Amino acid sequence: MNQPMGLHDDEQEVVVDRTTVKAIIIDMFAAALEATAVVAEWALAELMKNPRVMKKLQDEIQNVVGMERMVEEADLLKLSYLDLTVKETLRLHPAGSLIPREAREDIIIDGYYIEKKTMVLVNTWGLGRDPKLWSDNANTFYPERFVNSDVDVRGHHFQLIPFGSGRRRCPGMRMGLSIIRFVVAQLVHCFDWELPYGISPEELDMNEKFGLTIPKAKHLLAMPTCRLNAQSSSHR
Repeated sequence: MNQPMGLHDDEQEVVVDRTTVKAIIIDMFAAALEATAVVAEWALAELMKNPRVMKKLQDEIQNVVGMERMVEEADLLKLSYLDLTVKETLRLHPAGSLIPREAREDIIIDGYYIEKKTMVLVNTWGLGRDPKLWSDNANTFYPERFVNSDVDVRGHHFQLIPFGSGRRRCPGMRMGLSIIRFVVAQLVHCFDWELPYGISPEELDMNEKFGLTIPKAKHLLAMPTCRLNAQSSSHR
Protein backbone atom coordinates (compact mmCIF):
# COMPACT_ATOMS: atom_id res chain seq x y z
CA MET A 1 0.00 0.00 0.00
CA ASN A 2 2.86 2.38 0.74
CA GLN A 3 3.92 2.92 -2.83
CA PRO A 4 6.72 5.49 -3.03
CA MET A 5 6.19 8.63 -5.04
CA GLY A 6 9.53 9.64 -6.52
CA LEU A 7 11.28 12.95 -6.26
CA HIS A 8 14.78 12.73 -7.69
CA ASP A 9 17.72 15.01 -8.38
CA ASP A 10 21.34 14.54 -9.40
CA GLU A 11 22.78 14.61 -5.90
CA GLN A 12 20.42 12.47 -3.85
CA GLU A 13 17.18 10.56 -4.02
CA VAL A 14 14.26 11.59 -1.85
CA VAL A 15 11.39 9.15 -1.58
CA VAL A 16 8.07 10.23 -0.05
CA ASP A 17 5.71 7.31 0.56
CA ARG A 18 2.00 7.37 1.34
CA THR A 19 2.52 7.15 5.10
CA THR A 20 4.72 10.25 5.03
CA VAL A 21 2.22 12.13 2.89
CA LYS A 22 -0.62 11.27 5.27
CA ALA A 23 1.49 12.33 8.26
CA ILE A 24 2.26 15.69 6.64
CA ILE A 25 -1.42 16.28 5.85
CA ILE A 26 -2.44 15.43 9.44
CA ASP A 27 0.24 17.80 10.76
CA MET A 28 -1.07 20.59 8.53
CA PHE A 29 -4.67 20.14 9.69
CA ALA A 30 -3.71 19.83 13.36
CA ALA A 31 -1.47 22.90 13.24
CA ALA A 32 -4.11 24.96 11.43
CA LEU A 33 -6.88 24.02 13.87
CA GLU A 34 -4.82 24.64 17.00
CA ALA A 35 -3.37 27.95 15.82
CA THR A 36 -6.76 29.27 14.74
CA ALA A 37 -8.40 28.24 18.02
CA VAL A 38 -5.59 29.87 20.05
CA VAL A 39 -5.85 33.20 18.22
CA ALA A 40 -9.68 33.22 18.36
CA GLU A 41 -9.61 32.62 22.12
CA TRP A 42 -7.10 35.44 22.60
CA ALA A 43 -9.23 37.77 20.48
CA LEU A 44 -12.34 37.14 22.57
CA ALA A 45 -10.35 37.46 25.80
CA GLU A 46 -8.92 40.82 24.73
CA LEU A 47 -12.36 42.04 23.69
CA MET A 48 -13.81 41.06 27.06
CA LYS A 49 -10.94 42.76 28.85
CA ASN A 50 -11.49 45.89 26.75
CA PRO A 51 -15.27 46.61 26.70
CA ARG A 52 -14.74 49.79 24.65
CA VAL A 53 -13.27 47.77 21.78
CA MET A 54 -15.97 45.09 22.12
CA LYS A 55 -18.73 47.72 21.91
CA LYS A 56 -17.15 49.42 18.91
CA LEU A 57 -16.79 46.11 17.07
CA GLN A 58 -20.35 45.04 17.86
CA ASP A 59 -21.68 48.39 16.67
CA GLU A 60 -19.81 48.09 13.39
CA ILE A 61 -21.14 44.59 12.71
CA GLN A 62 -24.66 45.61 13.72
CA ASN A 63 -24.56 48.58 11.33
CA VAL A 64 -23.33 46.42 8.44
CA VAL A 65 -25.21 43.18 9.06
CA GLY A 66 -28.16 44.16 11.25
CA MET A 67 -29.69 42.00 13.96
CA GLU A 68 -31.94 39.84 11.79
CA ARG A 69 -29.27 37.43 10.55
CA MET A 70 -25.82 36.09 11.30
CA VAL A 71 -22.61 37.35 9.73
CA GLU A 72 -21.84 35.81 6.35
CA GLU A 73 -18.48 35.49 4.65
CA ALA A 74 -19.33 38.19 2.13
CA ASP A 75 -19.78 40.67 5.01
CA LEU A 76 -16.16 40.39 6.14
CA LEU A 77 -14.89 42.74 3.43
CA LYS A 78 -17.06 45.53 4.84
CA LEU A 79 -15.89 45.18 8.45
CA SER A 80 -12.82 47.39 8.71
CA TYR A 81 -12.71 47.55 12.51
CA LEU A 82 -12.85 43.76 12.64
CA ASP A 83 -9.67 43.72 10.52
CA LEU A 84 -7.98 46.12 12.94
CA THR A 85 -9.05 43.98 15.90
CA VAL A 86 -7.70 40.76 14.38
CA LYS A 87 -4.48 42.51 13.38
CA GLU A 88 -3.99 43.80 16.92
CA THR A 89 -4.69 40.33 18.33
CA LEU A 90 -2.02 38.82 16.07
CA ARG A 91 0.43 41.54 17.13
CA LEU A 92 0.09 40.71 20.82
CA HIS A 93 -0.71 37.03 20.49
CA PRO A 94 0.89 35.36 17.46
CA ALA A 95 0.03 31.68 17.31
CA GLY A 96 3.73 30.81 17.31
CA SER A 97 6.34 32.78 19.23
CA LEU A 98 9.45 31.67 17.32
CA ILE A 99 9.96 31.28 13.57
CA PRO A 100 12.97 29.09 12.66
CA ARG A 101 15.10 29.98 9.65
CA GLU A 102 18.50 28.84 8.36
CA ALA A 103 21.11 31.37 7.24
CA ARG A 104 21.88 30.87 3.53
CA GLU A 105 25.26 32.62 3.72
CA ASP A 106 27.72 34.12 6.19
CA ILE A 107 26.49 37.52 7.28
CA ILE A 108 26.96 40.19 9.94
CA ILE A 109 23.77 41.73 11.33
CA ASP A 110 23.95 44.55 13.86
CA GLY A 111 27.51 43.54 14.75
CA TYR A 112 26.71 39.84 15.18
CA TYR A 113 28.42 37.31 12.90
CA ILE A 114 26.03 34.60 11.71
CA GLU A 115 27.63 31.64 9.98
CA LYS A 116 26.09 29.98 6.96
CA LYS A 117 23.59 27.23 7.87
CA THR A 118 23.11 28.62 11.39
CA MET A 119 19.59 28.12 12.72
CA VAL A 120 18.07 31.53 13.50
CA LEU A 121 14.92 31.93 15.60
CA VAL A 122 12.87 35.05 14.90
CA ASN A 123 10.98 36.16 18.01
CA THR A 124 7.60 37.27 16.63
CA TRP A 125 6.18 37.66 20.15
CA GLY A 126 8.98 40.06 21.08
CA LEU A 127 8.65 42.06 17.86
CA GLY A 128 4.96 42.61 18.49
CA ARG A 129 5.63 44.05 21.96
CA ASP A 130 8.76 46.09 21.26
CA PRO A 131 8.17 49.70 22.43
CA LYS A 132 10.73 50.90 19.87
CA LEU A 133 8.35 49.72 17.17
CA TRP A 134 4.97 50.25 18.81
CA SER A 135 5.49 53.18 21.23
CA ASP A 136 5.05 53.13 25.00
CA ASN A 137 1.63 51.46 24.82
CA ALA A 138 3.02 48.38 23.08
CA ASN A 139 1.41 46.05 25.65
CA THR A 140 -2.00 47.72 25.35
CA PHE A 141 -4.72 46.21 23.16
CA TYR A 142 -5.47 49.18 20.92
CA PRO A 143 -6.70 48.32 17.39
CA GLU A 144 -6.78 51.99 16.40
CA ARG A 145 -2.98 52.00 16.19
CA PHE A 146 -3.40 50.51 12.70
CA VAL A 147 -5.71 53.24 11.40
CA ASN A 148 -4.05 54.96 8.41
CA SER A 149 -1.13 52.53 8.74
CA ASP A 150 0.09 50.30 5.92
CA VAL A 151 1.56 47.76 8.37
CA ASP A 152 -0.01 44.40 7.62
CA VAL A 153 0.27 40.80 8.80
CA ARG A 154 1.20 39.29 5.43
CA GLY A 155 4.97 39.40 5.91
CA HIS A 156 5.82 42.64 4.12
CA HIS A 157 6.49 44.56 7.36
CA PHE A 158 8.99 42.81 9.60
CA GLN A 159 7.69 44.34 12.84
CA LEU A 160 4.54 42.24 12.40
CA ILE A 161 5.10 38.74 11.01
CA PRO A 162 2.69 36.33 12.76
CA PHE A 163 2.67 34.15 9.62
CA GLY A 164 6.36 34.53 8.81
CA SER A 165 7.64 36.16 5.66
CA GLY A 166 9.01 35.33 2.25
CA ARG A 167 8.65 32.08 0.34
CA ARG A 168 8.41 30.03 3.53
CA ARG A 169 5.67 31.98 5.25
CA CYS A 170 2.63 30.06 6.49
CA PRO A 171 0.84 28.48 3.49
CA GLY A 172 -2.46 28.61 5.38
CA MET A 173 -2.30 32.35 6.07
CA ARG A 174 -5.22 33.35 3.86
CA MET A 175 -7.46 30.58 5.17
CA GLY A 176 -6.42 31.25 8.77
CA LEU A 177 -7.20 34.96 8.53
CA SER A 178 -10.60 34.25 7.01
CA ILE A 179 -11.51 31.72 9.70
CA ILE A 180 -10.35 33.95 12.57
CA ARG A 181 -12.28 36.96 11.24
CA PHE A 182 -15.39 34.88 10.66
CA VAL A 183 -15.31 33.20 14.09
CA VAL A 184 -14.67 36.43 15.99
CA ALA A 185 -17.38 38.27 14.05
CA GLN A 186 -19.92 35.53 14.78
CA LEU A 187 -19.07 35.35 18.47
CA VAL A 188 -19.36 39.07 19.17
CA HIS A 189 -22.37 39.62 16.88
CA CYS A 190 -24.49 36.72 18.09
CA PHE A 191 -23.74 37.07 21.79
CA ASP A 192 -23.00 39.44 24.62
CA TRP A 193 -20.35 37.97 26.90
CA GLU A 194 -19.86 38.12 30.66
CA LEU A 195 -17.15 36.75 32.92
CA PRO A 196 -18.30 34.25 35.58
CA TYR A 197 -18.07 34.49 39.37
CA GLY A 198 -18.27 38.28 39.35
CA ILE A 199 -14.84 38.66 37.76
CA SER A 200 -14.28 42.14 36.35
CA PRO A 201 -12.55 42.73 33.00
CA GLU A 202 -9.52 44.12 34.85
CA GLU A 203 -9.19 40.83 36.77
CA LEU A 204 -9.24 38.60 33.68
CA ASP A 205 -6.17 36.33 33.68
CA MET A 206 -4.13 37.06 30.54
CA ASN A 207 -1.09 34.94 31.37
CA GLU A 208 0.38 32.84 28.57
CA LYS A 209 1.69 29.30 28.31
CA PHE A 210 4.69 29.14 26.01
CA GLY A 211 5.23 26.25 23.64
CA LEU A 212 5.00 25.68 19.90
CA THR A 213 1.91 27.87 20.15
CA ILE A 214 1.15 30.46 22.85
CA PRO A 215 -2.28 29.68 24.33
CA LYS A 216 -3.73 31.23 27.46
CA ALA A 217 -2.36 29.63 30.61
CA LYS A 218 -5.98 29.22 31.75
CA HIS A 219 -8.71 28.81 29.16
CA LEU A 220 -11.22 31.62 28.89
CA LEU A 221 -14.49 31.01 30.74
CA ALA A 222 -17.34 33.24 29.61
CA MET A 223 -21.13 33.27 29.67
CA PRO A 224 -22.99 34.16 26.45
CA THR A 225 -26.33 35.91 26.09
CA CYS A 226 -28.01 35.91 22.68
CA ARG A 227 -28.07 39.31 20.93
CA LEU A 228 -29.84 38.43 17.67
CA ASN A 229 -33.60 38.67 17.35
CA ALA A 230 -35.16 35.45 18.56
CA GLN A 231 -37.06 34.82 15.32
CA SER A 232 -33.95 35.11 13.15
CA SER A 233 -31.92 32.93 15.53
CA SER A 234 -34.52 30.16 15.43
CA HIS A 235 -34.04 29.75 11.68
CA ARG A 236 -30.33 28.92 12.06
